[in-house]
Amino acid sequence: MQNSYSKIIYRQFFRNNWSIIVVILLTPLLLHAVLPILPTHDDWAAASKPDFNPFFIKERFLFYGYHWRPFDAIIGWIVGRNPQVLWPTFNHYVVVIGHAICAYTVFQLLTTLLFERLAKNIAVVYFFLAPATMATASAIDSMNQVYALIFGITSFLFYIKQKKIKYVTWIITIVIATWWKENGLMWALIGPILAYGFDFIDKQRLKKDICIGIGVMATYALAIFLLPKDIIIHPEYEPGLIKMVNNFIKFVFTTFITTDYIYLLHKPSRNLWIALISFLLTVPFLYYTFIRNYRRFLSKEMVCTIFCMIIAVGPHLGTIFSMMHTYAGMAMLAIIIAYTIQHSQQQVKMLSISFLLFCISAIIINIHLIKSSIYSGLIGKQMAQEAVKKTGKPVKKVYVIIIEDEYPKLSSFCVIPNEAFGWGYAVKYETNYKWPEVIQDTTINRTPQALMKAKKIGHNILNCQSFDCIWIVNHKSIDVIKR
Repeated sequence: MQNSYSKIIYRQFFRNNWSIIVVILLTPLLLHAVLPILPTHDDWAAASKPDFNPFFIKERFLFYGYHWRPFDAIIGWIVGRNPQVLWPTFNHYVVVIGHAICAYTVFQLLTTLLFERLAKNIAVVYFFLAPATMATASAIDSMNQVYALIFGITSFLFYIKQKKIKYVTWIITIVIATWWKENGLMWALIGPILAYGFDFIDKQRLKKDICIGIGVMATYALAIFLLPKDIIIHPEYEPGLIKMVNNFIKFVFTTFITTDYIYLLHKPSRNLWIALISFLLTVPFLYYTFIRNYRRFLSKEMVCTIFCMIIAVGPHLGTIFSMMHTYAGMAMLAIIIAYTIQHSQQQVKMLSISFLLFCISAIIINIHLIKSSIYSGLIGKQMAQEAVKKTGKPVKKVYVIIIEDEYPKLSSFCVIPNEAFGWGYAVKYETNYKWPEVIQDTTINRTPQALMKAKKIGHNILNCQSFDCIWIVNHKSIDVIKR
């Protein structure tokens, strides 16, 4: 009798929480898959890279470039203690474990919004497996994106569940989310709007709490203004109408349309047949959750949720948007999926089959995305090893001349070789940051005479300036000019 009762309890627990069990089982596999990914592109410049700055508090923890991301800075300080051992391994652990925690917070979010077990479990597994999250889950510098969403969702849970200290806990967690990444501040608006959409507050409370949220945002802006800083805005981050339209189109496709974007968009890797097959496998689930239930999107809950999704990714739509930035809106997408499943009249069997097909496609796409990221990182490592070998001995100051590469890239999966090389910083990593101490770089246009021009510039720099050698980056090859 006792055994039968225990079996019933375990069966009930599994039926209610099977998505969390799936996430726990898949997390070690995801971590094992991404650990070989090496730094490329933004990883060489992010605050979460190894940091040896003696003025850490002022120049990293308080403010860094045009960002205020103290938790990134702490990660950089930690991996800087032993970069060859900790970087990027420690970063991968932080990101992947954070992604699993984020899936759990999405589960709690859907539970709080009173979704039934089938709807919320499917939505959580979708969130964890969707290729739309893989640019974040497989990246080295994306912990800010992951933990900003974790604390953003947590701020909403405090906002809904707390009574006496509701506003204190709400604001504190919003600030923590924002210290991870700036779009965490958007939860100062998302909280009241989403709560209103699901009838946790009335219109009068919505207006008051929106004012409080705007006050939080204004206070943060004032703090940024008062902090010691030296802000140089990169041209890629300057807003523009055409850029916003293009970014919005990218957002819609990467969020709602699941396909292998490497095979679809990356010209050297293009295979439209495989891209089409990966998309067709996801069409049944797309039909059951979005197309078939399009009228549901006019409900108060969905209008508010979609509005919150746009707010969540808003900072990226106005500046720069890549596949990594889709992550900020994925919690709202999970709500949309759960809502359409719960309020539709479809058969459970057909829904389950369509979701299984989606999962098969997602896993295949994710494997390809991760393998491409590994390959990009290995290119940078091989170029660094070539530079070390041709340089022959440690040098103090290096000037890097990059011949502009027309090789196409795609997000963090397919990276241009010179960006995988990190403009020379891959060599610092390869030598355990022992040399070179100083790296400066410039880029010249690619022409038939570009290599000859680069060598001429290199010889002039060696003759006139105090550099020890020149590295000329020509696609995947490195030419070295020594004194």
